Amino acid sequence: MSGAPVRVVLADDERMVRTALRVILDAEEGIEVVGEATTGAEAVSVVRELRPDVVLMDVRMPEIDGIRATEQILATLEDPPRVVVVTTFENDAYVYDALHAGAAGFLLKRAAAEELVQAVRLVACGDSLLYPAAVRTLAAEHAARQPARAPAWVARLTDREADVLRLMAAGLTNAEIAGRLSVGPATAKTHVAAVLAKTGARDRTQAVIAAYESGFITPG
Repeated sequence: MSGAPVRVVLADDERMVRTALRVILDAEEGIEVVGEATTGAEAVSVVRELRPDVVLMDVRMPEIDGIRATEQILATLEDPPRVVVVTTFENDAYVYDALHAGAAGFLLKRAAAEELVQAVRLVACGDSLLYPAAVRTLAAEHAARQPARAPAWVARLTDREADVLRLMAAGLTNAEIAGRLSVGPATAKTHVAAVLAKTGARDRTQAVIAAYESGFITPG
């Protein structure tokens, strides 16, 4: 893999988990683990000092949890890293809160080594890590607790942009969206960018969360 390596920080209060993640990632060309943290507060400090490209953030940690740590990192750094929260259960309410806070996606602790590596490379390139079925389940649980709100951006979407947002929520990549809509890759990318702009989303994950919370997409 050419170019500078993807610099990663591991944040988890369990040493065995950090060790396992480090062994897997350090064995990969083009990925370098540059730091570790054992608490949410330490994660914020380490990230500010080392400025990694990607943070693998345990969702449950002492002092401050992974959600608050993610919020602080994204709010206080001018060019923040991409945060992937790591969790034991995909239906954990903490996961949805972390995605809402700005995490680029989530990864299960039982994920295979190749899934871990792919996740790091994917988010480092600016993509989001979505598991559509799990996000739908989490969104349904969130909707049951808090009724959907219909913001002004919903009415501003064109029909094509609305289609694109639905396909984004289904987990399709730009190339897959282009194929589904019979348009060129550049056109699909332009539509995705327009959706992000209108929803005020930082990335695809945030746009999908906004789609569910607004009621634009109904879980199930």
